[in-house]
Amino acid sequence: MIFKMHQPSPPLAEWVEFFWFYEGLTPSHARERVLPDGTFELLINLKDEPRHVFDGKTLRPTQSYRHGWLSGTHSRYIVIDTAPNSSMMGVHFKPGGAARFLRQPASEFTEQVIELDQIWGQAGWDLRDALLETRGVAAKFYVLHQFLLQRLRPLRRLCEATGHAVRQLTTEPSVVSLQGIARAAGLSHKQFIERFRAEVGMTPKRFCRIRRFHQTLQQTTGVPRIDWAEVACASGYYDQAHLIHDFQSFAGLTPSAYLAQKEVGANFVPLPE
Repeated sequence: MIFKMHQPSPPLAEWVEFFWFYEGLTPSHARERVLPDGTFELLINLKDEPRHVFDGKTLRPTQSYRHGWLSGTHSRYIVIDTAPNSSMMGVHFKPGGAARFLRQPASEFTEQVIELDQIWGQAGWDLRDALLETRGVAAKFYVLHQFLLQRLRPLRRLCEATGHAVRQLTTEPSVVSLQGIARAAGLSHKQFIERFRAEVGMTPKRFCRIRRFHQTLQQTTGVPRIDWAEVACASGYYDQAHLIHDFQSFAGLTPSAYLAQKEVGANFVPLPE
């Protein structure tokens, strides 16, 4: 199995966390939960078999995707399938970063997974064809880099306040005052929320909760034993019960069940058969 990551150069580096590629992946499970982290993900299927999103409760397929899709911000986990010997590549955007490449407000993609042709028209499928025709992972990353570079929209002045807020809330989601950020940007609280939703895809309050939850997941990586009360305190939760509530809201699992089921990657949890 081949797995590679690539950090793009400026100006994409300000908006994109990394590109990724894998080939020959055969997971040990058929479905998995993808936990929310407040970001967008662009995915391109380099094989022909379709992939699916499932209802989180009934586990019946609700959507099918074949060539490529964009997953917007989610406030709860989604369930997807895996496939033997799969090959995919994609883009993990920074919080608020995907808005720079979209013609619609990011809020229109909230809780959505959308085919690429509905976003960029035929250019979305042309991108996949170009990636299939390109040999070598580095060259594929270059094709993806150029595609995004051509769609990078100019930074509007009003976006600067949102970008500053995102950076603060990403770093310290449990201690930053939203009203203070709005005042510093010269916006009313309502205006700030509307701008934030348009650029990030969710309200700043929801974003704070999800980023705090995401940071909590990161603290469990590679740790043999977890003191959840200590983790709750370090992450800015009122108490352990508050942490458990967010786990159940965003992951549909208790913290203990999360640790028992996850394998590799803090935001991906295999679904028991």
